[in-house]
Amino acid sequence: MRFPVEDESPLGAQCPFCGAPTTFVDDGFHTDGAPAPRVLPPLRLEALLDNVRSLSNVGSIFRTADGAGIAHLHLGGITPTPAHPKLAKTALGAEQHVAWSHDPDAARAAESLVAGGARLWGIEGGDRSRSLYDPATLDERPTDARLVLVVGHEVSGVDPRILALCERVVHVPMAGVKDSLNVSVALGIVAYTLRFS
Repeated sequence: MRFPVEDESPLGAQCPFCGAPTTFVDDGFHTDGAPAPRVLPPLRLEALLDNVRSLSNVGSIFRTADGAGIAHLHLGGITPTPAHPKLAKTALGAEQHVAWSHDPDAARAAESLVAGGARLWGIEGGDRSRSLYDPATLDERPTDARLVLVVGHEVSGVDPRILALCERVVHVPMAGVKDSLNVSVALGIVAYTLRFS
């Protein structure tokens, strides 16, 4: 079996299936990322994670935040923080570059954000929710204030107290039989759409 790894990567020391020692047979593998945009649109994006329980999801959100230019992650309730040693597995170092804070009460954090002038947009379904791709949604994104995207618990969603503070609630349209996406995927789609559309 052959599999690619970067030079000097500890991932190449053992077979990912059986754990046996490996042998390097070719030059190291190198991954080229996308070139960074020269100028980001003038939008300050942040995100509030309301009781997102999965370490994998939170690590993935840190990585997405780094890529989409999310300036700060507000971690609320049971949302794990970078203090957890296993979060780095999916964050892949992004947790060292994205600013974050934690409040045990995500609703209190949301109230504080609104009091500080931030505008909250929930990513959630329900009666108030409008498609992210509704032309009016993109036209209404603020460029003169902090826009905080709010995502919630993987099963129960965003706390209704926080949704009541959101000026907009948006969703990603679904074409299949399921009615929602993974929380980290949904946040990524919304953040990239608002940032680069």
